[in-house]
Amino acid sequence: MFRHGLPRRSGAGLWIVLALAAGSSLSANAAEPDWPAAWLEPARTASQLGIDSFSQSPVLEGQGLPPVEQRLPDDPVVIASLDSMGAYGGTARIIADDRSMFISPEGLFTISPDHKTILPNLAESWTYSDGGRRLTVRLRRGLKWSDGRPLTADDVLFTVNDLQLNSGFMPVTLPDFIGLELHAADPWTLVFTFPEPNPFFINYVAQSPEYFLMPKHYFREFHPDYASAGAIDARMEEMGFSSWSAFMITSMQKRLFPDLVNQPTLNAFQAEGLTPGLYTYRRNPYYFKIDPEGRQLPYIDAIEAQDVRENEVAVAKASTGQLDFAGVRLPTQDIPLLKLGERGSGIKVNIWNRLHGSDLSIQANMNIADERKRALFNDVRFRRALSMAIDRDEMNEIIYFGRGTPRQVTVIPDSDYFEPEFATAYAEYDVDAANALLDEIGLLDIDGDGLREFPDGESMTLTVEYVDTETPKQVSMELVASYWNAVGIDARQRLIDRELQYSRAIAGELEMTVWHADRTTDILFPINPDFWAPRKLAASLAMWSEWSRWYLTGGSLGEEPPPEIRQLQLWADELATTMDPERRVQLGKRILAANAENVWTIGTVGLAPHPVVTSNRLRNVVESGLWGWDIRWTMPYHPATWYLDQ
Repeated sequence: MFRHGLPRRSGAGLWIVLALAAGSSLSANAAEPDWPAAWLEPARTASQLGIDSFSQSPVLEGQGLPPVEQRLPDDPVVIASLDSMGAYGGTARIIADDRSMFISPEGLFTISPDHKTILPNLAESWTYSDGGRRLTVRLRRGLKWSDGRPLTADDVLFTVNDLQLNSGFMPVTLPDFIGLELHAADPWTLVFTFPEPNPFFINYVAQSPEYFLMPKHYFREFHPDYASAGAIDARMEEMGFSSWSAFMITSMQKRLFPDLVNQPTLNAFQAEGLTPGLYTYRRNPYYFKIDPEGRQLPYIDAIEAQDVRENEVAVAKASTGQLDFAGVRLPTQDIPLLKLGERGSGIKVNIWNRLHGSDLSIQANMNIADERKRALFNDVRFRRALSMAIDRDEMNEIIYFGRGTPRQVTVIPDSDYFEPEFATAYAEYDVDAANALLDEIGLLDIDGDGLREFPDGESMTLTVEYVDTETPKQVSMELVASYWNAVGIDARQRLIDRELQYSRAIAGELEMTVWHADRTTDILFPINPDFWAPRKLAASLAMWSEWSRWYLTGGSLGEEPPPEIRQLQLWADELATTMDPERRVQLGKRILAANAENVWTIGTVGLAPHPVVTSNRLRNVVESGLWGWDIRWTMPYHPATWYLDQ
């Protein structure tokens, strides 16, 4: 019988000592967030609130712009601040990777801070009809791009029909666009039609606005349907792109390069300059939102985004007051150091929670070519044993200072699909139970070296290959490997780069891997339940690539999944198409319950603390929130209302 004998280490105690030395509170997340009520419902407009006069930042005076009344839409959107209406002015200092957090992307719809409700944004309303197969979206009138050109349905038509549904641009249509048809009833009314009911399409539009909104008047000169091929090819060669489609994809993904510095935007800030190590932005004079006093947002005038690539440099800059906002490249393990900076560096360390259901999604490749390991990985006893051998409480102390939540890979507790047992199934640290299951399978220490062999005496190893990114994967896997070693599993790990992770995951060549489990909110789980049902090929999913390939090709490639896996796919399909809210919840819970029982993927610690550092002069930033891709980090918390108290 194998036993685990690692000493316990008090990471939580270390954090408390350092935090108290820095004079900071650890109770930021003790109470439920007190959001402004206006954030939880469709934003009111100026006419609804009786606002009939408008003002602007003084920095816009004397720039030859039309009056602010002419730059705002016909009925501007009013956004309430968290604490107080702000003051105009100042330049915010951030890290370049925080641009998409500080400059929240504006789309047709947006996301409520309840992390499940979709709200109008650039669109004033939408309506489903024809049993969910038809979506009619009405744009606000008078919206303008940052260069003053009007936003109309034509911009959405261009982005969807001329790009996403154009095989010359997108040889393989993205899943959410398959079968989609789009036309405009008038310049402000869009009609999307789908082959099947698509109730969660609005979630996708809200979460990924860049796939639907590009300024046609700017990009048409780079599109072969609107400009000569020769002129485009010459321009691409001059700019260093292999094709017009590569240029468009780079632009859609908002990657900055000198020739695109001045591309029109709908966001609160527009790019102004790009120099080695620094991106600069200035306020968008045509931004469509105002505060309750009629003042055009944003409050801040400019942004300097520093190109920082190393975590250590980011932590050093954040902890010494050199940044006004920092969220990326700040590891959880560096919270004590950041907390010490509160003493004299003029900063505040806000402890948010990552929305990852687990910082690790540990995946054994159940479609692996090695028949012996395939049989082992498909044996639920083996997956349960690996799970129960993990000491999640110790991991929580050592890595997360006791502030994470030991749990399996499942949705967040606020989700309509959550049940407590989904998070706790086979998550209790139980070495005796793990050893018993491994013995039952026939994995025994035949040669007496302390490690288990296959029944025929051949050595048995597990190799986990992964990218150490976003969450503390390497330190976590070092602990997991030690727990597995303690029950006789020869567990090894290998760091690989992102490209190799992607190619080997898609090809089904990874024996085991780990990823961070997002897609756990009601924004993305219903349309992307990918950690629980094989329907997609991705770098983050190495459990069942051949079953996913079979699903994606209608059975022409890959391997037909066994009945219980095929049922997961069918439930996920119905979840994405049913218009019955009660049926959706029922289906979602069935999918999650199946993972709880079968442990298709193994979790460790989730809902982990994430440091978000702000300078003392940056105001209106929430003290606690969720941090992650599902909600585009800060989208629900209205960064356009943040201001610098100078």
